[in-house]
Amino acid sequence: MTYSEAISLRLTQLCAEKKITINKLATLSGLTQSTVVAIMSGRTKNPTLKTLHRIAIGLNLTVAELLNFPEMNETLFDDE
Repeated sequence: MTYSEAISLRLTQLCAEKKITINKLATLSGLTQSTVVAIMSGRTKNPTLKTLHRIAIGLNLTVAELLNFPEMNETLFDDE
């Protein structure tokens, strides 16, 4: 698993849990839909901390909560 795959998986899970679309996540985060789609599709390999912070705020989470999930904590990531 790559870092971008782990982030995409986490965002997909959170959107499903909160019953929101990618477009709604973008709106809540103050990001463009294309930015969020690029992260979730893996085109953005390494989103910036600022972007992850905005997504976390949009999901009513801290960055620590956003990044605290098994795939992130238990994976040695391949180079991308």
